[in-house]
Amino acid sequence: MKALLDLFKQSSGEEQFDVIKIGLASPEKIRSWSFGEVRKPETINYRTFKPERDGLFCAKIFGPIKDYECLCGKYKRLKFRGVICEKCGVEVTLAKVRRERMGHIELAAPVAHIWFLKSLPSRLGMVLDMTLRDIERVLYFEAYVVVDPGLTPEGAMKRGQIMSEDEYNAKIEEFGDGAFTAIMGAEGVRELLRTINIDREVESIRSELKATGSDAKIKKYAKRLKVLEAFQSSGIKPDWMIMEVLPVLPPELRPLVPLDGGRFATSDLNDLYRRVINRNNRLRRLLELRAPEIIVRNEKRMLQEAVDSLLDNGRRGKAMTGANKRPLKSLAEMIKGKSGRFRQNLLGKRVDYSGRSVIVVGPTLKLHQCGLPKLMALELFKPFIFNKLETLGIATTIKAAKKEVESQTPIVWDILEEVIRE
Repeated sequence: MKALLDLFKQSSGEEQFDVIKIGLASPEKIRSWSFGEVRKPETINYRTFKPERDGLFCAKIFGPIKDYECLCGKYKRLKFRGVICEKCGVEVTLAKVRRERMGHIELAAPVAHIWFLKSLPSRLGMVLDMTLRDIERVLYFEAYVVVDPGLTPEGAMKRGQIMSEDEYNAKIEEFGDGAFTAIMGAEGVRELLRTINIDREVESIRSELKATGSDAKIKKYAKRLKVLEAFQSSGIKPDWMIMEVLPVLPPELRPLVPLDGGRFATSDLNDLYRRVINRNNRLRRLLELRAPEIIVRNEKRMLQEAVDSLLDNGRRGKAMTGANKRPLKSLAEMIKGKSGRFRQNLLGKRVDYSGRSVIVVGPTLKLHQCGLPKLMALELFKPFIFNKLETLGIATTIKAAKKEVESQTPIVWDILEEVIRE
């Protein structure tokens, strides 16, 4: 009994906080949140209706589907709490942990976080002092970026220089293979971010701000300085904007709901995660097979696009659609706007009654008066109407009075007129 009481005390413990601070998570931090790596795109087995192992609903990673019962049924009941089944690998605990346990996907190639790429101004562009168009060309495998000029003559090439495929081949012929390092994709951008010295850049911009007299340059330097100082004060590393690990949301926050006739309704997030996993697994297989560079490059671009759609579908170009040609709802759409998690679920307050109507004027009304719809008035004056119905002997109980009001009999409207006049 004592163990049961202790358990309830643990589950009811609420952590108090005054402020929420949102920042970038490091790959190590994402791995520390995770309870396991999601390797397969499958959700549930359509014969047994049990979650597939290492899939998007895996019980080993996210927790049991029934309270205090492992997946294979070997361990059941509270007495086995905390035991990890040696057969199915599921921990015997409450099923509600599936609302809080996260997983992760180890990406076969790094990808850029679209919020830091496509925000205005682009945070990646600000840190690297490059245009958004140039960064997009590198990230989506249209151009190379010089990471290290290497042995090339001074002034011939510089760090951060953008080159097309033809220009890159011409430079290789001119200076020889291995004379310099230029990379395509998020790997190139990550190398540039890793080698940037924030403190030195901040000092350089401050000295340039003092020296310049141009308003346009002052505005540009001030914007860049603001972003760099934010990185400096928060302790966040710029290369964290390029992800190598992708967190996976707990399964209860992206549910799979059974419908009549053996069909299932699923959250759009599951489709988006499935595409990321499929493309990631295919890329890993191509890298193992040492596939031609052009095929690998195309697969890396597709992985970047799949992660973009998961984080913010439609932010860049055409939105990913489902089977019914409807754009899939991404993580950003679940959070932002009036129907998002914050405004809809966290900031909403319960009210006694709320209604909206067109303001009605009339020749019989004074300047400070306006008409009220009859149904709204009926709802607002319910307690007075109930009292009047009981006084007149029409209803003997509150339940009977409520039934009378809901049926909207002529006597109810007469009483409403009388109550309003009083």
